[in-house]
Amino acid sequence: MPNAPCPLQLRPVLIIGGTHGNERTGPWIIGRCKADPLLLGPAAPPVDHVIGNPAAVARNRRYLERDLNRCFTPELLEDPTDSSVEVRRARTLLERLGPAGAEPHQLVIDLHTTTASMGACLVLGGRRPTDLALAACAQQQCGLPIYIYESDPCETGFLVNGWPCAVTIEVGPVAQGIVDPLVAEQTLETLRVVLACATSIANGSRKAPERVLVHGHITGLDLPKDAQGNPIASIHPERARRDWQAIGPGAPLFLGADDVVYRYSGAEVVYPVFINEAAYGEKGIAMNLARRETLTIQPEWLDAVRKLMLQGA
Repeated sequence: MPNAPCPLQLRPVLIIGGTHGNERTGPWIIGRCKADPLLLGPAAPPVDHVIGNPAAVARNRRYLERDLNRCFTPELLEDPTDSSVEVRRARTLLERLGPAGAEPHQLVIDLHTTTASMGACLVLGGRRPTDLALAACAQQQCGLPIYIYESDPCETGFLVNGWPCAVTIEVGPVAQGIVDPLVAEQTLETLRVVLACATSIANGSRKAPERVLVHGHITGLDLPKDAQGNPIASIHPERARRDWQAIGPGAPLFLGADDVVYRYSGAEVVYPVFINEAAYGEKGIAMNLARRETLTIQPEWLDAVRKLMLQGA
């Protein structure tokens, strides 16, 4: 009688919440899933959880000294003179849970919320084939929009880039510092989808989608300001709460207190995202502009994710 096939031994997926301390949904979901692991659904692989920035979570602040989600650059991680709270935390996360850490992980899901009307979406820190393959499967399953935050020298060092395969789940709008039950449930549903996709890739039952629709970052736009750096306009009513909606040349972007309309001066159709994100004000970003693209998914990209998921591969 033939031996029964051995069940697949999957590496645990690392779920991170509280990378920003005033985004309360991630820690809330981690707490719920620790109490009831079945919340992640029957198709979920093994998971581990960690609070990204516990010191900032304890104070309900985005960060204490610098944005943890911009600390994962070689320059910061290898700088012996930088002892800031967040850089030390980035080092600790990698030393403990990174791909070469004491408790190694290969795949990460980072849970975030936004004050912008982004709905539920996936954010990637670049165009790595493993990230695109996992995100494409999630999009195929439930239509999630995908934003690629790339090619911006001022916005680098994302946490997800510290692991070989990683996606950020971003859901909004929700105010900072609170747990909104609807946003929390939307985040949990998105998490279930991504985890189920990881499992189906690992067991070979997932066929690679031929294409994936993405929104690639172009640039950030600041509010118009006077010579002293004070804003002289706000988001135009036609742009407010309309993330992902296409705009063309001449579209209104900002409205001045004197009713002056500041318009989009570019020549191509673009897609504003993170419109009026509260945390981006300090960065001089009132919205980001993205370009919609269709990318071809190669089957070997799913194979690469599968190898990362399988123990001993």
